[in-house]
Amino acid sequence: MATAISRTFVHLLFFRASEGLGEAVYFPASMSLISDYHGKATRSRAMGTHQTSVYIGTIAGGFFAGLIGQHYGWRSSFVVFGGCGILLGLVLNKFLIEPARGAADRADLAAGAPPPVTPRRMSIPEFLKLVWSTPTLMLCMVAFMCENFTAMVLFTWMPTFLYQKYHLSLAMAGLTATLYVQATSILGSPIGGWMADTFRKRLPGGRILVQAIGIFFEAPFAAWCALTGSLHWLIVSLLLWGIFKGFYEANIFASVFDVVRPEARGTAAGFMNMTGWLAGGGSAPVIVGLLADRIGLSHAMAATASSYVVASVLLLIAALKFARRDTDRMQLALTTDALAGV
Repeated sequence: MATAISRTFVHLLFFRASEGLGEAVYFPASMSLISDYHGKATRSRAMGTHQTSVYIGTIAGGFFAGLIGQHYGWRSSFVVFGGCGILLGLVLNKFLIEPARGAADRADLAAGAPPPVTPRRMSIPEFLKLVWSTPTLMLCMVAFMCENFTAMVLFTWMPTFLYQKYHLSLAMAGLTATLYVQATSILGSPIGGWMADTFRKRLPGGRILVQAIGIFFEAPFAAWCALTGSLHWLIVSLLLWGIFKGFYEANIFASVFDVVRPEARGTAAGFMNMTGWLAGGGSAPVIVGLLADRIGLSHAMAATASSYVVASVLLLIAALKFARRDTDRMQLALTTDALAGV
């Protein structure tokens, strides 16, 4: 809401950055909370359904913000949506009930062990040691960096690309760059969640395998939309890109939580967001800009699809080589704690 009172660029930058800090708190907490409600049989579907809110919010927020701004000025949009956020926070604070830490995982144990009386805490050094000693977690994190690298190109360079190549208006270029991908991601995310829960019953790395499939098929459509000379086929490629993007994103944290103890899941989600967006998303706009000066924007954007292929290979290695060992180790630790009453 404070963004609406900005009078200089410094004010705008400060309030937008402060909003980012608040947003960064939400996602790790929400993912950890969902994992306490949903065990391994339903976790991907729950998180995939939650992920659709990101896509719906992006589309609806962009539309209604533009509508409000057109009639009442851009400042009014921040007042309206900021006010809605405050009201939602009050509602959640009153009605959202947090289950015991690790409740869903303990319910999955054959012994039916009760939740811990005193939740165990994990320090930052212990967490970093966990990351280093869990190859599945490390590979998923690096794959997330690769995924964000190409995804960020969609949000930063695609509007410019559409404006230059197809001579769309700035408004239509911005809408086209996000609408089609986000719209079909709404479909792909719950499908990917259902597939992952199904595969997980048969294979410890089943969720990661669905991610690998999704991100592998993102690659050709990401390249296609950059190289095609037809606006029609560009839209088709964006629609197909969005479906497989949903496959991957529905399982980002559900996959990791299969090898991370409950007390470290919020930290894991926050750490993944930090490294993924700083290392992957933060470098993409600059690298594509440098490449565009040498080989053209179209070919520079198409080249970033190779990052999806790298991510797919990393996820396949995690699913087929390391997931069983890391999952078994986490389950053994939970069983030991339950038997000891910790």
